[in-house]
Amino acid sequence: MYIWILGICIIIVFIVLALSVITTNKAYKYEHTIDPEDKKEDGKKNSAD
Repeated sequence: MYIWILGICIIIVFIVLALSVITTNKAYKYEHTIDPEDKKEDGKKNSAD
């Protein structure tokens, strides 16, 4: 009986590990983009204050 429970627990651990690795790989492959900076005619930058 305990062998079955141990086997199921190990399978669950491997499934969670595999999903974590897949998710991490997808996150590292994602290419971030930066919006171009708006340039004003007078050369001053916008401030959020």
